[in-house]
Amino acid sequence: MERRKNTEGIRYLVLTAIFAAMVYVLTAFVKIPTHQGYIHVGDGIIYLAAALLPMPYAMLTGAIGAGLSDYLSGYPVWVLPTVIIKVLTVIAFSKNGANIISKRNILAIFPAAVLCVGGYYISAVILYGDWGAALTDIPTNCIQVAASTALFLFLGFSLDRISFKKRFLHKEAKNKTA
Repeated sequence: MERRKNTEGIRYLVLTAIFAAMVYVLTAFVKIPTHQGYIHVGDGIIYLAAALLPMPYAMLTGAIGAGLSDYLSGYPVWVLPTVIIKVLTVIAFSKNGANIISKRNILAIFPAAVLCVGGYYISAVILYGDWGAALTDIPTNCIQVAASTALFLFLGFSLDRISFKKRFLHKEAKNKTA
């Protein structure tokens, strides 16, 4: 029993590291620079991790991947707001259910958008002290959410089509009964 728990924990840690690396790459290298930052699709992987992993692991995925991206891309002042926003974003999604793309996970995109756009707006006001300048980031953050949503939906539907989640959960259930 103890060994199975360790194996499951190790599997989740490995998946967390893989997802965090994917978030980092899609955030730091696949991006469109803007006047104060950049637009990226890394959040789509955070949504996917939230639909597949237990919440603490999905939260680590977002915090590590996005936080490292901000830090290593020359935006260290944004690391703390990014970590907070990405951790909160994960809460909206659910790994429960047979599919990645479920009604709840589609609806979760709306609070994720509010957290991203609103969180970065509030952070910009706090960091720069200018609410007017912070308003200019809202359209780019909306584009970022839309692009990340498209990636999440594409990957989610593709993985659901090959029953990825069922196979993934089946392995978990198989390990628990073995």
